[in-house]
Amino acid sequence: MSSLAAARADNFYYPPEWTPDQGSLNKFHGQHALRERARKLDQGILIIRFEMPFNIWCGGCNSMIAKGVRFNAEKKQVGNYYSTKIWSFTMKSACCKHQIVIQTDPKNCEYVIISGAQRKTEEYDIEDAETFALPADEEKGKLADPFYRLEHQEEDLQKKKEAEPVLVRLQRVSDTRHADDYSLNRALRAQLRSQKKRIAEEETASRKKGLAIRLLPAAEEDTATAAKVKFSSKFERNRKDKRALINAASIFSSSGPAASDKGRLVLESKRRKIRAASASNLLAGGFKPSALSGNGISSSRHKGSSVAVRKF
Repeated sequence: MSSLAAARADNFYYPPEWTPDQGSLNKFHGQHALRERARKLDQGILIIRFEMPFNIWCGGCNSMIAKGVRFNAEKKQVGNYYSTKIWSFTMKSACCKHQIVIQTDPKNCEYVIISGAQRKTEEYDIEDAETFALPADEEKGKLADPFYRLEHQEEDLQKKKEAEPVLVRLQRVSDTRHADDYSLNRALRAQLRSQKKRIAEEETASRKKGLAIRLLPAAEEDTATAAKVKFSSKFERNRKDKRALINAASIFSSSGPAASDKGRLVLESKRRKIRAASASNLLAGGFKPSALSGNGISSSRHKGSSVAVRKF
């Protein structure tokens, strides 16, 4: 042994307190040779790795469990067929923890599902599959008899005549497809080149728009779907507010319609100061609100001067 760990792994390590009269190492440690697999051995149950013999449908969630999937199954004997034992395998499906019970059938050399699942039927019709039925083993044995061949010769010739048009047509189609390999290869490569060119153009257009993904060409269906989209009322309210701010802004502003929040706040502050100054002047001159004329302009005397006031 190369190391103590390797000796323990191979079960060749004997501790110093062990003596030959104490029996095997498993008896010395008070454990079974199969470890956890034999924890229910007193009930006649052994834990094994069971491989699903065919495709089944789970009875709990109706999911398909493929052939060859392995489970930790409880194996126990449930009967006998003459001198052959009948074994039962109980396991839980990995999809929904549903219990599945499968038993052996020595009479038919098959497995039988007892509960928890349903076998998947994988039969097909020869006519739907458009195939020919292969002769059975008995038919193959009869073909060696010359009298049998002579009796069925006419029937075989009739089947050949019926199948010959189909075979000839398939052969003609195959020959047409593969008659000129160079032309087929050239057409395929030209199609791939045009497809690569189109993809490169779409990626270039997307990068110009600042996008990291390739956009597909616009379609009439996408345009109609986008036209039917209705935005929320909050979006409409924000749009109206922005439009009102644009209309209220000065046409001589350097920033244009897209004025910044800072410029808007400065403009509103100036307007408030103008209103406050006008109101203070009117109150100081003894101005009365009833003196306003219909067109919004009135005049009053204050310290020998005439003041014209317009409503804001």
